[in-house]
Amino acid sequence: MAFEHLLPLATSIFLAAAAPGTTLDLPISNARNTKGVFHICVTAAERQFPDCSKDPAAIKRTVAATTRSVRIGGIPAGRYAVTLFHDENNNQRLDTMLGIPREGFGFSRNPAVRFGAPKFRQVEFQLVPGNNSQPIHLQYLL
Repeated sequence: MAFEHLLPLATSIFLAAAAPGTTLDLPISNARNTKGVFHICVTAAERQFPDCSKDPAAIKRTVAATTRSVRIGGIPAGRYAVTLFHDENNNQRLDTMLGIPREGFGFSRNPAVRFGAPKFRQVEFQLVPGNNSQPIHLQYLL
């Protein structure tokens, strides 16, 4: 009889533990070398895209450029966009020449980029509970 009041608590703990987590895998391809780092930003804020440095809710990661896949967990389900750039000289910014990126970059859904960054709607995807993947194919213009 003393354990009956613990049954609802035990059931809720079990269900919470059994609930599927949300993960986002970002396989990275086409890096021209392993110098420097990759800066990754996952944002739901359309107005902060593609530079989400002023988005306080953005999920940001910096990993060695030898990395070929990044897993980010615990992201709430929703609509997101990913920006990634290859900071070859590790100076914390995307280097450009006459406005043209000198370092590699990529986005979720891998749009072809010719003049300027894509719009949020071109790269957005729906993150659902469970495992999600958004391969990122780096592009280099110079």
